[in-house]
Amino acid sequence: MAKGYRGPAAGGRGQGNMMAQLAKLQEQMQQAQADLAEETVTETAGGGAVSVTMTGAQVCKAIEIAPDLLEDADVEMLQDLVLTAINKALDSSRQLSEEKMSPFTSMLGGFGF
Repeated sequence: MAKGYRGPAAGGRGQGNMMAQLAKLQEQMQQAQADLAEETVTETAGGGAVSVTMTGAQVCKAIEIAPDLLEDADVEMLQDLVLTAINKALDSSRQLSEEKMSPFTSMLGGFGF
């Protein structure tokens, strides 16, 4: 046998190391997801007349409507502005999530996932 040959046991340690790395990665991903649930994005529509605040986990936290917008009582316009602001906030929330989670998806690719 060649000097320094350790046989099949060496492969087992490599798997243990990989499992430890995966466990650490999972812990980091859970922390990133918890952080996303706390971070917020705010988007507006109608020149700031409607404002929507959403978390990185895509939970709507607030909708603000300028009082003078309600004086006109144009329901359809208000509905359109709210819808636009919500969709913009959802897009920003998704983008924030992708930015925070992309390091993990590229790491998982290195593990063959």
